[in-house]
Amino acid sequence: MIEIIPAIDLIDGKCVRLSQGDYDQCTRYDASPVDMAKRFLDSGLRRVHVVDLDGAKASSPANLLTLEQIASLSGIEVEWGGGIKTDQALRDTFNAGATYAIIGSIAVRQPDKMAEWLRTYSGSRLILGADVRDGKVSVAGWLEDSSATIEDLVNQFKPAGLSQAICTDISKDGMLQGPAFDMYTRLQDQFPEVVFTVSGGISSLGDIIRLNELGLKRVITGKALYENRITLKDIEKLYI
Repeated sequence: MIEIIPAIDLIDGKCVRLSQGDYDQCTRYDASPVDMAKRFLDSGLRRVHVVDLDGAKASSPANLLTLEQIASLSGIEVEWGGGIKTDQALRDTFNAGATYAIIGSIAVRQPDKMAEWLRTYSGSRLILGADVRDGKVSVAGWLEDSSATIEDLVNQFKPAGLSQAICTDISKDGMLQGPAFDMYTRLQDQFPEVVFTVSGGISSLGDIIRLNELGLKRVITGKALYENRITLKDIEKLYI
């Protein structure tokens, strides 16, 4: 069964969701990030996807205290992204308890640094975060578009040990309109040695079931969970 990874996006230490990466289209939720992570963990979801949106905007991690609190939950694995631009920021992220670090902008702007980090920490701990808009990868918290494609980046970093990538279709993120099925199947077929995580657009349990049938390995869901289009009980039934 495909691994379901619940998302927690952070602004000012609070749970939020953006629509199409737009900070002006921000929905805030009452539950604390730690409480949400505990609920996910109690439902059997061990891996959580956490994005520090303040950090992404500021180019430096801004919610590491929240990371420490989430990571303190027994048995949880945290994949953390947002603002990891320097050696110190990466060390701070791991020291605060992240199991995996998601690297986005650096992979585009400083590819030699990304390759160095992959060789130092291995592809088992570093995840390429590729946020795609109109076929091109966006950086700086989705605020700037680059000329690189996801295929360019995967080809570039495979020799350094890249084995995991989260690819987010920004046009679908937070829109609850279904993911870009064709894009993900194409990527998985083209690069079978890399595990691609589907991100953006999940609207129902049916989307997840279809992704599983297509052979995808991992999927992130956020807004659909927060708005009860998918419930934790629904997810629990998939694994029974």
